[in-house]
Amino acid sequence: MNEAQIDLAHTVALGLIDDEDHHAIQTIIDTEDSILCTQFLRQVRDTREALAQLASATPTPPPPSLRERLLAALDAEDPPVAS
Repeated sequence: MNEAQIDLAHTVALGLIDDEDHHAIQTIIDTEDSILCTQFLRQVRDTREALAQLASATPTPPPPSLRERLLAALDAEDPPVAS
């Protein structure tokens, strides 16, 4: 697989395909090169599994001072001007 095909597999795993991507995917799946098709589908599966592992990772809570810093930054901004 080339880099563009790997990127396309990642796009499929993320669910971000458009019409152009759909055509490229169909070309890979319909190819007579069964090795390419297998590698592509494996890359999609592996990427989905990696994304699932990332999503299930225990999140790290933000530092306690973050809320105060954010509120102070918002207070420092100029209020929006009504038009």
